[in-house]
Amino acid sequence: MSVQYKAGAKLVSTVCDGQILVLRVPAVPVDLRIGGAPVVLASAVGDKTAIDPALSGGIQTGKRYTDEAETMEFLCTKGGAGTISVDGTALGIKAAKALPSSD
Repeated sequence: MSVQYKAGAKLVSTVCDGQILVLRVPAVPVDLRIGGAPVVLASAVGDKTAIDPALSGGIQTGKRYTDEAETMEFLCTKGGAGTISVDGTALGIKAAKALPSSD
């Protein structure tokens, strides 16, 4: 189910306790999921469903998750057992930028 999200949207998982904040997304609809199930707005929390074992790597509070091209970015505000995926591709933790040396 593809939805067009806006930066600042607070989303929650329907399979675990995970919560994310949208920081950057493309201006096209995307299929955003946590643990294999679509995310919902924080105000629309319902009953939890079963987690997809293939997408149960978990998310960590305070970490930023992004795709390889860094076209989208999400901040985990509450950790959970599910993995964030967009259009079937799992997202990874954003690497820290290297600081210049102060020789």
